[in-house]
Amino acid sequence: NRHGLVLVDAHAAHERVLYERYKAQLQRGAIPSQALLVPELVRVGEAEAERLEAQREELSRLGLQIDRAGPESVAVRALPPLLAKADIGIAMGGRGTDVAREAAAIVLLDDDFGSIVKAVRLGRRIYDNLRKAMSFILAVHFPIAGLALLPLVTGLPLLLGPIHIAFLEMIIDPVCSLAFEAEREADDIMRRPPRDPLEPLLPRPLVLWGALQGILALLATGGVLLLAHRNGMPADELRALVFFTLVFVIVSLIFVNRSFSSSLREALLRPNRMLLLVIGFVIAVLATSLIVPAAAALFRFGPLHADDLGVTAAAALTTLIVLELSKFPLRAALTRRAVK
Repeated sequence: NRHGLVLVDAHAAHERVLYERYKAQLQRGAIPSQALLVPELVRVGEAEAERLEAQREELSRLGLQIDRAGPESVAVRALPPLLAKADIGIAMGGRGTDVAREAAAIVLLDDDFGSIVKAVRLGRRIYDNLRKAMSFILAVHFPIAGLALLPLVTGLPLLLGPIHIAFLEMIIDPVCSLAFEAEREADDIMRRPPRDPLEPLLPRPLVLWGALQGILALLATGGVLLLAHRNGMPADELRALVFFTLVFVIVSLIFVNRSFSSSLREALLRPNRMLLLVIGFVIAVLATSLIVPAAAALFRFGPLHADDLGVTAAAALTTLIVLELSKFPLRAALTRRAVK
């Protein structure tokens, strides 16, 4: 600080904080006790054991339950619930006492406070990536369900068959279980305030965000479908056009959900080897379905031209840009929840 370098003994500071909290609670009345699962045996002198036995009532008022266990030992059966007041109690694994290790929720095996920071960083990254995957799953099934139901309602040709659904799942499952899991943490992950422990994994702003993505993806693919059908495109070419549009839009949803706050440029350039493998697989299968007649027959695709592929790319790019611009109100909503 402005006075120079200040050195703090972590153990002494922790004991001082506990002492002040203990004293304030004692001024308000008797201190409650927290029973230990296994009593802690402490060896003391015979005179000390007799003195502790004589002061049982006074110690009980302080939250300590101590019984005589032998001529030179006592059994500690309950302690003041000071560690229980924190969301997570942390104890030293090597230098800490058995009582502290038993009462704590986390035990540091290496006695290194830096492990706490590493664990918090890793936990926040995992939590973020779970949210990204869940938001993506919610969004991606809107256009799939819509394209499956739209022909039944409008009388259009049936577009999605079992082979198409299987291929889509071969994109969705690896993205959720591998690509999003491999995402590195955001730059601001350790500058965020602690979240409310009671907050759901997928809060309302993220549910609305996933629904918005899905509705926009459905509008993009459905718009291409209706426009091409209106222009008299044959059923096999229509199926290929709509399926390519759907796959490209799904890829755009992947990049949208890679981050809730960072820019589009960072989402596109941030390294993720598993994501590159998934996208490479998608490109290879789609190219094979256009070039190899047997693959085209399997997917029941007709030929697509350069202008058709341009339409699919334009639909995906429009979806990506609109959703990226929509992140600003989402970011504000999540920030307000974090501050609360």
